[in-house]
Amino acid sequence: MRLSLRIPLLLAAATLLTACPLLAQKMAPVAQTPAMGWNSWNYFAERVDDKGVRAAADQIVSTGMKDAGYVYVNIDDTWEGPRDAQGNITTNAKFPDMKALADYVHSKGLKIGIYSGPGNKTCAGYPASLGHEQQDADTYASWGFDYLKYDLCSFIPDTMQKQAPNDHAEQMRIMIAAYQKMSDALKKATAKTGRPIFFSLCQYGWDSPWEWAPALGGNSWRTTGDIEARWQSIYDILSQQSGLESYAGPGHWNDPDMLEVGNGNLSLAENRTHFSMWAMLAAPLLAGNDLTQMKPEVNAILTNKDVIAIDQDPLGHQARHAYSDGEVEVWTRELKGGAVAIAVINVGSDRYSTHPFHLNLARLGLAATQTGKDLWTGKETTLTQHMPLELPSHDILLVRIPAPVKAILAGKLMPVAATAK
Repeated sequence: MRLSLRIPLLLAAATLLTACPLLAQKMAPVAQTPAMGWNSWNYFAERVDDKGVRAAADQIVSTGMKDAGYVYVNIDDTWEGPRDAQGNITTNAKFPDMKALADYVHSKGLKIGIYSGPGNKTCAGYPASLGHEQQDADTYASWGFDYLKYDLCSFIPDTMQKQAPNDHAEQMRIMIAAYQKMSDALKKATAKTGRPIFFSLCQYGWDSPWEWAPALGGNSWRTTGDIEARWQSIYDILSQQSGLESYAGPGHWNDPDMLEVGNGNLSLAENRTHFSMWAMLAAPLLAGNDLTQMKPEVNAILTNKDVIAIDQDPLGHQARHAYSDGEVEVWTRELKGGAVAIAVINVGSDRYSTHPFHLNLARLGLAATQTGKDLWTGKETTLTQHMPLELPSHDILLVRIPAPVKAILAGKLMPVAATAK
């Protein structure tokens, strides 16, 4: 094509994309980095309402969370009303106008998410999507939603166990087909609007969703049961992520469940470690606290841009559990440009100078001296072979090394972040 013809066409295309932002969104792939935002369930549960969602959107902007990368405002269960005469899902009195709510969230430069499930009822007993998958997907799209969390719940007894009472493998096939059905419905719905919808599978890690969810269009999938605002729950879930790192990557992510930072009686150390390790895992960062009552120290954790940069690293490599020594664990994550992040977690009681933890860089494939940044103090730090570390209980040392020096063994470079349990 001659240049004289090409220039007007390019200008016309640019004008079209400017005038039609939804078309530009359609061209952009979804979930190239893990989702970041807020979800209503962990703190508000069934108390979520229109006013609370608007307040959360306001707080994401005013607290600096939006600037830090948080974008989704997700409504969990209990928004649903009865179906109308045509079978269309409606909202209950807590949400008088869902389209207006979505428009409000979008006006803040944010995105909005909604919740359903493949069964007759949601986990809280409200109408779910069984038999209405395309209708519901079309409704969510018409309201302007950007994210769907799809929770298994009543589909287990009402469909899986009823159709295949003594055949667990067949139950799993029925489950996968149900998620495929909604994925197909979402694709048809978004083809009409041009607004992509992030598809979040919530089926508790049953039948290894990391092996099949990406193929059906899942952008994230739960790897375990529900999280609780207790250290033991957080640590149990963290422990179950080891070995799943090869399944995560741009467009499709392991999901160890929403954040509990700022909830319950978690200590600041536990909040730091929880947030740090979800970032190391390339997990979705969906805050679950009351943003209107958030303490400054909790806000500081949730908006630590250095830690968030680990989570959002475009290489998309999930951390590996490198090794453990007593009650201290060391995890590593490869980052874009050859950088590496090292997390040292004390999962036991305080480690004092009398018996500190000694970091073994050689087991990470690293030379004896490394220079990086402590992502919680913000200061430059130097790591050395067998250096003593005093770590309070359930606290973390998180260091980003921009140019790691690899160890040399028998004339060969050892791989950085090698797994050596």
